[in-house]
Amino acid sequence: MHLLIGDIQGCLTALDRLLAVWDFSPSRHRLTVLGDLVNRGPQSAATLRRLMAMGSSAQALLGNHDLHLLAVAQGVRPAHRSDTVQDILQAPDRTALLQWVQQRPLALKVEGWLCVHAGVAPNWTAEQTLAYAAEVQSLMSGPEFAAFLPRMYGNEPARWDDGLTGDARWRCIINTLTRMRWCQADGTQDFKVKEGTQDAPAGLLPWFELPQRRTAGVPMAFGHWSTLGLINRPDLLALDTGCVWGGCLSAARVDGGRREVLQVPCEAAQVPGR
Repeated sequence: MHLLIGDIQGCLTALDRLLAVWDFSPSRHRLTVLGDLVNRGPQSAATLRRLMAMGSSAQALLGNHDLHLLAVAQGVRPAHRSDTVQDILQAPDRTALLQWVQQRPLALKVEGWLCVHAGVAPNWTAEQTLAYAAEVQSLMSGPEFAAFLPRMYGNEPARWDDGLTGDARWRCIINTLTRMRWCQADGTQDFKVKEGTQDAPAGLLPWFELPQRRTAGVPMAFGHWSTLGLINRPDLLALDTGCVWGGCLSAARVDGGRREVLQVPCEAAQVPGR
């Protein structure tokens, strides 16, 4: 059994309940979390420890909240009023927790599914998506990452170009894989609008509806977009269903050519300042 799980954001009780319903066993089963492992929920550090304890049975992608944790830990970004990562920053095993997060990938191929936290640029193939994610992961594992962190934030360039280099290239890859929601028809990203598709702004499309998307037809799973709700199509899974905002934690079983989606309610109190 292999489960894809949406944004946990420190809601460990919901994760434990979800895995119990599936009768999940790390010795027999596998799971992949689609990013945003921590923050806004009540048990960020304990969530990381639970996933780490599963060893190779648990994979996890980096989400924007996970990158924010690394930036706060390095003193590059101030903590937000609504952040709930102090249990990590003040933990006796802080170094091990942060190193584990920093080593997570930004994209994976799992049971035939291309998994990202947020989205892919319309002019990327599945192979390019994995290659660009690996490029950033290599950066994060090297000595250049600490120097890059202060330059990671920003909305430009908002559109991918094969000629991008250096900071602009890495920033565009990271923004695409961890922040993407809406795009203009030419693939230019909009980072301001967070509403779901029922409130579609004029001139913008969800990234997965762009007609020229080169990954069209590739089975894809992502999180990040809680206002979107659950999407369960043959080739598209959106699994961030707003657990930390009073919604559900969602998972999809995708192994062996089968598909089964399960949701459990989250009892964590919503943290103000979404």
